[in-house]
Amino acid sequence: MNQDVHDPRVRELAAGPLSRERVLGFAREHGVPLVSDDRVTFIYYGSAEQVHLRHWIFGLPGHQPFDRIADTDLWYREVELPENSRVEYKIEVVKDGRGHWMLDPLNPRRAHDPFGANSVCHGVGYQRPDWTLPQEGTREGTLDAIRIKSHAFGGERLVPLYLPARYRKSGRYPLLVVHDGSDYVDYANLKVVLDNLIDRLEIPPLIAALSNPEDRLVEYPGDPRHARHLTEELVPHLEAKLPIIRRPDARGIVGASFGAVASLYTAWRYPGFYGRMLLQSGSFAFTDIGPHHRSREFDPVVSFINAFRAKPGRPSERAFVSCGTYESLIYENRSMAPFFQRIGLEVRFVEARDGHNWENWRDRLREGLSWLFPGPLWMTYE
Repeated sequence: MNQDVHDPRVRELAAGPLSRERVLGFAREHGVPLVSDDRVTFIYYGSAEQVHLRHWIFGLPGHQPFDRIADTDLWYREVELPENSRVEYKIEVVKDGRGHWMLDPLNPRRAHDPFGANSVCHGVGYQRPDWTLPQEGTREGTLDAIRIKSHAFGGERLVPLYLPARYRKSGRYPLLVVHDGSDYVDYANLKVVLDNLIDRLEIPPLIAALSNPEDRLVEYPGDPRHARHLTEELVPHLEAKLPIIRRPDARGIVGASFGAVASLYTAWRYPGFYGRMLLQSGSFAFTDIGPHHRSREFDPVVSFINAFRAKPGRPSERAFVSCGTYESLIYENRSMAPFFQRIGLEVRFVEARDGHNWENWRDRLREGLSWLFPGPLWMTYE
């Protein structure tokens, strides 16, 4: 028996006869990974030459070996994890000298994104917010779509639309322009979040244009065609067809990662048009204080952010900026938040113990949207 195992539950499991059925029953009873105070223990059961934890916590080795309980097929890896953390990971199993990445077979928690799925570990204190889940009695909005001709890009663009519950043509509604809008719906539960926050009076009923690119890496990092399409084509078209409030303080632009870059770029190209920005884990690479060491896809981002930092103007009135402390982008986002303040924006900056993923962005939506667009509930206390 390996004396380095701290969790008594693992020691108890290893002390008895091991079988797949017993390990599966143990996982159902205790939950895997095993969480205790500031420590989490991953376990794997199966024949292997090596087993590794593959995670996305910047600053820690992303390849951490499991230890094997002597003379068994039970493997474990203990990691320190602060409270309220949320981590996505996979397990790599090496057989015949070849590694295979897999979802944790003992952990039913999954997080999905456009590239597939990861297993999820929750640290002590983390709970998925209830407002990200469908709630009984919540009035639901609808998803529709429009086609719009784009002279900026040529051809047509299909733009899904969110309309709030009890939508009326006689009403007047703020507008959100959401980059990667369909991904926000599919992976960050945006429709459910909007339904709940509107129903709770935490944000006003609003309309959301769920914009989707055809070539994200071309359109998002500083493409004037993209900014023109949104600002001169999409928004005017929506304002002509729908009862949208035509004021900057009722007009927001939203994005995560490269979508945050596109949001900032569009607001910079059309200063004062978008009064509200929600920027999540922005890929704000710049080199005015040193070289960047990222892939070449970041080169146009660097060109834009350098230009913005040299001549920022005042792209918006308010900016909500969030980022995960487990992301490599945390340094750039920490730098940009006070920069926004220096050029006259009202800024709220939020960090979370999470990574560069859709559920991190989902979990920050309530705080961001209710600060940018406070509903009757919050306005009562202002």
